[in-house]
Amino acid sequence: MSRAELPGVRRTMVQKMLIAGDWVGADSGATAPVVSPFDGTKLDSVPRGSREDARRAIDAAREAFDRGPWPRLPPRARGEVYLKAAAWIQGRLASIAELESRNQGKTIKQAQDADLPFSVDNLVFYAGAGRTLDAKSPGEFTGDGTTIFRREPVGVVASITPWNYPFMMAVWKIGPALITGNTVVLKPASWTPLSTFELARAFQEAGLPPGALNVVTGPGDEVGDELSRNPKVDMVSLTGDTATGKKIMAAASGTVKRVQLELGGKAPFIVFEDADLPAAVEGAVVAGYVNGGQDCTAATRLIIHKNVRAKFVRHLLERVATIRVGDPLSRKTDLGPLVHRTHQQHVLEYVEKGKEEGAELLTGGTDDRTEFPEGAFVLPTVFDAVAPDMAIAQREVFGPVLDVLEFGAFDEALEIANGVEYGLAGSVWTNDLRTAVKAANALRFGDVWVNDHLPLGSETPHGGVKQSGFGKDLGVDSLYDYTTVKNIYIDLTGQARKGWHYTTYGDPG
Repeated sequence: MSRAELPGVRRTMVQKMLIAGDWVGADSGATAPVVSPFDGTKLDSVPRGSREDARRAIDAAREAFDRGPWPRLPPRARGEVYLKAAAWIQGRLASIAELESRNQGKTIKQAQDADLPFSVDNLVFYAGAGRTLDAKSPGEFTGDGTTIFRREPVGVVASITPWNYPFMMAVWKIGPALITGNTVVLKPASWTPLSTFELARAFQEAGLPPGALNVVTGPGDEVGDELSRNPKVDMVSLTGDTATGKKIMAAASGTVKRVQLELGGKAPFIVFEDADLPAAVEGAVVAGYVNGGQDCTAATRLIIHKNVRAKFVRHLLERVATIRVGDPLSRKTDLGPLVHRTHQQHVLEYVEKGKEEGAELLTGGTDDRTEFPEGAFVLPTVFDAVAPDMAIAQREVFGPVLDVLEFGAFDEALEIANGVEYGLAGSVWTNDLRTAVKAANALRFGDVWVNDHLPLGSETPHGGVKQSGFGKDLGVDSLYDYTTVKNIYIDLTGQARKGWHYTTYGDPG
């Protein structure tokens, strides 16, 4: 089935950007192809936006914030738009999920049964959560007047989303930004922009005013850089790798704009001797190979107690052998292609690096081109005998590659787990409550699960520490990232000269 044949999705082979409520091409007229990671076929074309296109979108968002109705609507009215957008998506969920699967390579069952429903739930949550924000009660802190703390939107927000969860990450970014009254310029990843257009259409159909949400496609070194540097942008929110996050921070520093970053991860998966091994093995397979391992929270470092490591590895390999690799549009497929042939090569280079460093390759490590000659496939891979300082144990491979490391004592496990620059997510597997709490408290990660790995809800704040970034997606906490507090003081005395004025001039009394 071609892109143009997908039911319920706009039938076109040349997408447009959304600027000031209009669907437009790039100012230059240039376009870029979007290809399937499964067979290399062209799915669509999108505008190849430039700095000038980014400026047009920024100007539209600035106008919409400074003079448009959206920031001035009550939270209830903004929430009603969210509910309509959520309903629009729900009515087209199957077709948008298929588009997401074809463009990104994720399995249709993940897109249709997990990513898209969760995204709809996110919008429904934010529709209500936007009504919960309040300021502190007025108080006479000085004795002469009253103080009001007013919570306001930051302004124009540039949202830059990644290619691993194109639709869901766009919701995570614009969800808290728009509901708090900001206006947004959204830049999707160049490899996976297609479902973002559907999200923009959902909000447009729901009645979002022109300019409140703008979508610009194009290379990061032009569009993304302009969004980060432009003085009319008040905040940049990025989900991406740590190297990109550093570039965004440097570019944004010139105008001292607010930055919110959800960056890379290298999640530890600590299995203590008393853990439920069948549950831990099942959790490792699911959490390690979720979305083809292209997940910042993926359980890539399996840190196993030495007394159960051999048994754990044996059962792990048995489960990995059952993973079905193939066409992502088949509901029988467990692992589709990676997002792009360029990223496939990146992952395979790390596999070779692991072998060079002396790690033992137990399974996988090939691209399986015989069966899928045009696809960006990497087979499920497991390395054993991995040392904590190896590149595959330190760097974010971002593919279906699991590393098995061994520990003996509690402190050694925590030292290995915390011994990376990342701090996004991790998990602890044990039946001992004290061990679980001690380990969870000691892990320097923003999300820590006990006897599970991955679950997040619309209500749960998600974000990292260290070089995994700062700020939160999801939950009420995310709303605070997109708002600022204004202090308003009101004099209650009616006196021209206050008792404290003498400290500047004159005498007391």
